[in-house]
Amino acid sequence: MQASDIMTTRVVSIAAESSVYDAAKLLADSRISGMPVVDDAGSVIGIVSEGDLLRRVETGTETQRRSWLAEFLAPTRQLAVEYLKERSIRVRDVMSAPAVTVDESTPLGAVAELLGRKHIKRLPVLSKGKLVGIVSRANLVRALASCAPAQLDAQPSDDQIRSAITKELDGHRWAMVADGLIVTDGVAHCWGAVRSEEEREAILAAAARVPGVKGVKDHLEYPVAFTPM
Repeated sequence: MQASDIMTTRVVSIAAESSVYDAAKLLADSRISGMPVVDDAGSVIGIVSEGDLLRRVETGTETQRRSWLAEFLAPTRQLAVEYLKERSIRVRDVMSAPAVTVDESTPLGAVAELLGRKHIKRLPVLSKGKLVGIVSRANLVRALASCAPAQLDAQPSDDQIRSAITKELDGHRWAMVADGLIVTDGVAHCWGAVRSEEEREAILAAAARVPGVKGVKDHLEYPVAFTPM
C-alpha cells in the first residue's frame, strides 16, 4: 500500500498570514492536533500544531525569565525565536518549518519510517507539488485494523501449517529452530535453543501469526551453561 491508499483527503489547512488565534480556533473546532500551513500559491510551507501554540504570553505559559546571567549569555537568535513563538500573532512565525511531506505514491513503509525518525504525527501528502491529503499515525493504525486475517474456509493440514511457519521464520538469524518445529492437530510445538528471551518471544510470535495455528507450545531452552543475553 502507499500513502494515497490510507490518507485523509479532506484536509484542514491554514494560510501562513492567518492569526494564531484563528489557528487555535480551527484546531479546536476541527478536533485535530495539527494542520498544514500554505502560502498564496497553495504550496505547503510548514505545519502548525498544538505544540507550536503551547508557549504563549496570552495564556501565561511563556518561557519563564532566566537569571540575568543566563539571559545575557543566551544567543540573541534564540531569544528572538522565543519571542516570535510566544508573542507573534502570525501563523508564519510560530509554525514548524520546513514541512516534512511525502508524495502520494510513497510506500507505507517509508511513511512509517519517516514519522518515527522525525518524531512527528502527520505528513502532508503531495501530488505534483500540490496538497492532496494528509497521512497520520492514526491512518496507519486504521490500516492495520483493516488487515485482520479473514476466517479460513478450511483448516490447513499440519504439514501446511509447518511449512508456513518455516517460511515465516526463514531469513531471520535469530530463528534457528526449523528442525525442531512440530505441528500436531494445529498446535505448533517449538523446540530448540535460544540465546535470549527476545528470541524466544519472536519465535513464538512468528508461529502464532500463521493462519490455522490453534496454539503454540514453548519447548525452547537455553544451551547448557549459557547465560541469557
